[in-house]
Formats: sequence, C-alpha cells, structure tokens
Amino acid sequence: MQVRPVIACVSMLAGALVALSGPTAQAAPTASTTLYVSPSGSDSAAGTQSAPTTLTSAISRIAPGGTIYVRGGTYKYSSTITIPQGSNGTSSARTNLTAYPGEKPVLDFSGQTESSSHRGIQLNANYWHLYGLTVQHAGDNGIYVGGSNNVVERTVTAYNRDTGLQLGRISSSTPSSQWPSNNLIVSSESHDNMDSTGENADGFAAKLTTGTGNVFRYDVSHHNIDDGWDLYTKTDTGPIGPVTIEYSLSYNNGTLSNGTQNKNGDRNGYKLGGEDIAVNHVVRHDIAYRNGHHGFTYNSNPGRMTVSNNASVDNAERNFSFDAGTSVFRSNTSCRFSVSGSNDKTVGDADSSNQFWTGSNGSRCSSYSGALGWSFASDGSLVVTFGGKVVTP
Repeated sequence: MQVRPVIACVSMLAGALVALSGPTAQAAPTASTTLYVSPSGSDSAAGTQSAPTTLTSAISRIAPGGTIYVRGGTYKYSSTITIPQGSNGTSSARTNLTAYPGEKPVLDFSGQTESSSHRGIQLNANYWHLYGLTVQHAGDNGIYVGGSNNVVERTVTAYNRDTGLQLGRISSSTPSSQWPSNNLIVSSESHDNMDSTGENADGFAAKLTTGTGNVFRYDVSHHNIDDGWDLYTKTDTGPIGPVTIEYSLSYNNGTLSNGTQNKNGDRNGYKLGGEDIAVNHVVRHDIAYRNGHHGFTYNSNPGRMTVSNNASVDNAERNFSFDAGTSVFRSNTSCRFSVSGSNDKTVGDADSSNQFWTGSNGSRCSSYSGALGWSFASDGSLVVTFGGKVVTP
C-alpha cells in the first residue's frame, strides 16, 4: 500500500484552506429543517420568522423532510421556480412547501411571456408536499409536476397560459420508467386558464407522459378555455398510466369567467384519452355540469375504464359520450333541465343501475335541480350542492 508523505498532505490541506479563504469563496448553504419566506425576504437572510428568505433560496437550503413556510402576500416573479430533480424528501417524511397557517401566499408570474418554457412552479423532485399556494399568470402551466410520490393540496392555479396544473415527464429524454407516478392532487381548484390558441389550457391534466398511480381527489376545475380534465395520449409517446379522478367537479369549461370563448377549445368536462390508445382509467363519484361540449368523453380511448357513480348535468352535447371500448358503467346519472343536448352513448358494459339521458330524466335527477354550489370542508373533502341540497354521486 502506497502512503502519501505527511508533508505533502499538509501542504495540500493548507492550499485548500487558502483557496477557501479567497475573496470568491462562499460556504455551502447549511441545510435547515424549517425556513420562512416572505415577499420582502432576501436570498442571504437566515430564513427565520424575523429574517425571512426568498423561495428560491429556501428550496436550495431546506433539508429533506423539512418545512418551508410561505408567508401571505403577493410574490412577483418573471422566472420559473424549480424544485430540482434529486432534492427529494423521503417516503416517511415529505419535504413541505406550505402556506403559513392562516395566510394566503399568491405567486404571480405576470412577468413571464407566453412560452412553453415559462412555467410557474416546476416540481421535479420526489416526496414533496405543496400546500395552500395560489399560482397565477404563468406563461405556461401554473404548476408542473415531473416528480413522483408528491402531494399537491389546497392549491389554486388560475389565469395561466396553459393548463393550470399538469403532470408530465421532466424532459424529452426522461425514460418512461421515470415518468411522474403516485402523485396525489387533492382539494385543489383550477380556473380561467387560457392559452392564445384556445386549445391547450385545461384545468388539470395528466397526459402524454405520465406513469401509474396518479390520483385527483376532491378537485374543482371550472371556466378553463379548453377542458376541465385532459388525459390525452399520442401515438409517438404511447399509453400513459391509468389515472384515478374521484369526488371531483368540472363545470363551465370552454367559457372563461368573463364570458370569453374560443372555437378551438374542446370544452369537455372530463376528456379521457386520445388517438385510439387504450388506458384503463378510473372515474368515479365525479360531477360534470354545463361544460361547453361533452360532460364525460372517452375521446377515442378504447380501453376498459371504470366509470361509476358519476353525475352529468346539462352539458352542451352529450352528458356521457363513449363511442367505443369496453368500459364498465355503473350507477351513473345523466340529467337535463335547461340544455337540450343529445342522447348519451355508452358503448361497453352498462347495466340498469345507470340512468342515462335518452329523452327524459330518471328518478335521481331531482337531486341535481337548482343552482350549483361548492366548497371545501375543513377536512378537505369537496361539498357540492344543487339548490342548496348536498349531493354525493
């Protein structure tokens, strides 16, 4: 075994110390378990309540499983905030990026121009928990999730220039084995997202390049220029993993809150496929209300989807539109009160537990008359009312 002379080792160590003490040297940031961020914070601040830092600095400094508290107020940005690949939490302790209790942080990306490279928050790491953030006016997606095993909760994505919240691969070179998987989007709202072409900005999307185990639960998508949910697939990227959408609400998509429409928009409540690629999604206990085209549509997905306990009311074309495939339909309800539309079409396994629209309302439709209302309960569950009456499809 060759032993380096002690003198040489001491010399090298001294040289290293000199280099570190030079004018350009900076100590590596110390990982912290708790950091605070405010609109007036600075990169070099300690990140305490009395000396808050910036969001980008906090992300670079937070220890795995730690918590970044984002104080209330409006944060103005012109560049994407990225939580980079590899900056992971753990399976037993996610890293938290959360609104400070009782406060509302608004991350405003109005400084961005419309561009596919101008997202708001880009979550490329695994095992994070985003909570209570509003992300608006980004030049592309408000929140883009490229990592896995994340929870995005109580967020609002609005007025962005592509889909409000979207799941997809990190880059074109990301192998399908690393596509985002096992993410939960829960108790979140997405509205008034609009791109200049009018055909891309949905409320929520898990499309093109997503893995298995992604779930949307207790979410609300409304007044987006294109679809409420988009699970589109393309031949060149192949099938995505099955997605679950449950206990959620999609309404008035295809028309923004200010009345703006675009003829290029698909305007569906739940768009569940594309290009004849079979994916067995699970769609249950959801409501589609007054969307500008179909309520629920297979959109050329010939797979065996589970479509159960959903309600579809007064959508402009069909409430349920499934022209092919082997999907299983159970206990679904389709109603019309003031929009004529067309009869439902449900190719697949549909039994008498369903009440589809074929010219008259079934007995369950009495629950869906009156004005739509919704709110989140204290536990995050979605409460939907029609005419003041609580309904659960």
